[in-house]
Amino acid sequence: MFSDWYSALKRLALLFTGLLFLGWLIGYPALVMLGGTLTYLLYHLRQLRRLYNWLKENDLGTPVPPPEGRGIWGYVFDGIYLLQRREREAQLHFRSIIEKAQESTTALEVAIVMLNAKSGLEWWNPAAERMLGLQYPKDRKQAITNLVREPVFIEYFNRSHYETPLKLTSPVDPDLILEFQITNFGAGERLMLIRDISQLHRLEMMRKDFVGNVSHELRTPITVITGYLETMMDDRGNLPQRWSRPIEQMAQQSQRMENIIRDLLTLSQLETRAASRQQTTVQLHSLLSDIKQDAEQVFHEKRQSFTLTCDPEIYIRGNISELYSAMSNLVLNAAKYTQAEGEIKLTATLGQSLQVCISDNGPGIGAQHLPRLTERFYRVDESRSTDTGGTGLGLAIVKHVLARHEGKLEIRSQIGKGSEFTCRFPKERVELRETQQQAES
Repeated sequence: MFSDWYSALKRLALLFTGLLFLGWLIGYPALVMLGGTLTYLLYHLRQLRRLYNWLKENDLGTPVPPPEGRGIWGYVFDGIYLLQRREREAQLHFRSIIEKAQESTTALEVAIVMLNAKSGLEWWNPAAERMLGLQYPKDRKQAITNLVREPVFIEYFNRSHYETPLKLTSPVDPDLILEFQITNFGAGERLMLIRDISQLHRLEMMRKDFVGNVSHELRTPITVITGYLETMMDDRGNLPQRWSRPIEQMAQQSQRMENIIRDLLTLSQLETRAASRQQTTVQLHSLLSDIKQDAEQVFHEKRQSFTLTCDPEIYIRGNISELYSAMSNLVLNAAKYTQAEGEIKLTATLGQSLQVCISDNGPGIGAQHLPRLTERFYRVDESRSTDTGGTGLGLAIVKHVLARHEGKLEIRSQIGKGSEFTCRFPKERVELRETQQQAES
């Protein structure tokens, strides 16, 4: 390029030098220079006209070879033509990638929907038409909230934070249960993935019904067996000595079985019943104080230290029996697994959320066990759970209760340094009220 530009400047210098010499010979140098300059400008205007006409022809879509040109104009024509050819090749390459991507998504059972910054529909695959009833091109650019009008979906969509997926019935087929997962990308754009989880949902409901029905059916025979064993325990003096120990063990195991059935029924009710709308506002300090007193009575022989730190002004809205069940589970677990004369602390703090923390200085739990602690019947140590009479369902109940109150459970623990179980509740469920003592003062 530099050599062509240098040659053009050299020719221009020679041209005007010749014109100046010619004008000097005939005695009109200014007039000859003016005529030469005008002729030179007309030449370049003609070349610009050819360039304009050529670019205009290329706008029609069919590639047109560049016009013939000399010097710098030849380089300009060839350079633009080369850039156009590269651009067409790049467009064809990207178009083939997009077509392949669209063809591959057509075969997917997962619905894919692309949304622009204004929440309008930009593109979707055929699975989205089947699950959501979208129609092309009628629904293009339409806001997704105009087509999926469930209040739960609109609230979820407007959050802008999508840590957990949303389960919802299809707006076009009530037999379809869909799982929505939204991801933010680009400049305010979003990608929405929808899976059909109808079969999984039905299997989960069958499992829940099975557990609930079996637990309910076992409750009566276990109660009868436990009753007879308690009668025999009361009358141990009239039984042969060799039967004393077996009957005592049978009574313990039947009681343990009864506890498991009770917890299974509680868990089944939490899973299958919708959260109660008749929720009350309860003073958190009073709730935790009752739980603390109950734990002190149950484990009075271990002489453990229980401390409670909670602002009496904090009130929480929820189901009082469920909240009591969840937090007492945590406190009783801490007392069970903490050594004699150990320390259990109940602490409630209010910041961006309400945090109710139950901590202890017990033996602690290994890091490999923490992600699975809320699974049903998961045992950190089978022998330890058997000794304490645990059912393996307590933390699963806690997790479900917190989920019904828009909360979550966080667990921290280190071997030899104790454990910390934190219940986080959204600030919207909290009220601050003056207590009677504060009002009087």
